[in-house]
Amino acid sequence: MFHVALWEPEIAANTGNVGRLCVATGATLHLIGGLGFQLHDRAVRRAGLDYWSEVQLVRQASLAELEGDFPTERLFCFSARATRPYTCVSYQAGDVLLFGSESRGLPPEVVARSGERALCVPMPTGKVRSLNLANTVAIVLYEALRQVNAW
Repeated sequence: MFHVALWEPEIAANTGNVGRLCVATGATLHLIGGLGFQLHDRAVRRAGLDYWSEVQLVRQASLAELEGDFPTERLFCFSARATRPYTCVSYQAGDVLLFGSESRGLPPEVVARSGERALCVPMPTGKVRSLNLANTVAIVLYEALRQVNAW
């Protein structure tokens, strides 16, 4: 139903958690570019539990490859540097939800060219730079599912 894309994820446990989330929701997981771990890493399997084999996994070498596979008007970028909240979008089945790496986020040029499709999860206190990647994916993916399924 949805595509969750992680650009250059660095922490195996986050990717494992996102993989389990994708299995639970029927989303496809796209891993883009270089990874900060090996996919057979114990931490990925541990976080993904015994569900890792059920992940619909797509590997892509670059953001350009991902963008070439999907219409860009349905590709949403999530960044702590964006100002538009993730709740102001009407999600549709098939949308791509793109998240950056844990330490760097998405490249600034990707966020800039995304325009109105660059979104954030608000952090009202301003006391942290960003939220955990797996938590952010869960927040956004469940909002998209809520909208599409009229929950």
